[in-house]
Amino acid sequence: MPTITTTDNVTIFYKDWGSGQPIVFSHGWPLTADDWDAQMTFFLRHGYRVIAHDRRGHGRSDQPSTGNDMDHWVADLAALTEHLDLRDAIHIGHSTGGGEVARYVARHPERVAKAVLVASLTPNMYRSEDNPSGQPPEWFEAIRAGVLGNRSQFYRFVPENPFYGYNLDGAEPSEAIIANWWRQGMAGGALAHYATVDTWLEDYSEDLKKITVPVLVMHGEADQVVPFASSVPRAVDLLKNGSLKTYPGYPHGMLTTHADVLNPDLLSFIRS
Repeated sequence: MPTITTTDNVTIFYKDWGSGQPIVFSHGWPLTADDWDAQMTFFLRHGYRVIAHDRRGHGRSDQPSTGNDMDHWVADLAALTEHLDLRDAIHIGHSTGGGEVARYVARHPERVAKAVLVASLTPNMYRSEDNPSGQPPEWFEAIRAGVLGNRSQFYRFVPENPFYGYNLDGAEPSEAIIANWWRQGMAGGALAHYATVDTWLEDYSEDLKKITVPVLVMHGEADQVVPFASSVPRAVDLLKNGSLKTYPGYPHGMLTTHADVLNPDLLSFIRS
């Protein structure tokens, strides 16, 4: 398996397929690079080089007791892009990975051509006077309790319900999609998955303000994890060169449930 070792001696697994302009994918919680399979195979067929890694504490990467925070994840991503000598890259992040991409692009603009934030937590997702549509404190505590309790059962509940919108009227749940989410989640470490909740309480406004490359913000209007009104309009306002693509009725995990729609939209933005 291809890996790199970080300066604090953590082994990071990654996939690197094809040639051409690189597209780098950053996955959401508590998933792995495998969550991008539908996108990686699509863009590989369109002549791009596609790269995705398992964040530290997730999937096939090491599960250290330290460094399970956004700054370390961004440093790990920077180490990977430097190791592969990626230039003129497009960075695409989903959910928690959106925060990772925003901070990486803000800190390493010299390597980036464009970025995409899909169902991203940016600029923040917690409820406050400035963000009344954010998630309440008890929502974050429920995630922590689920990870510390029966994690296997909790990792069935999340994809069966809010992540893919399978709890909404008219939805048709896919057991294969649910099982694949569970498989990826259980491959990672409970410590990192628990610590990830802290990154959801951060504010990424300053990162967004620093980004000068074109950024596409994509969000489903039926997102139950990162509510549309919580992040999307404010994220676009903070970006210097941001554009917005919204999807009525689409859930948080729309990259999987509606890959046939989102992949061509991503390609159009990248080619524009």
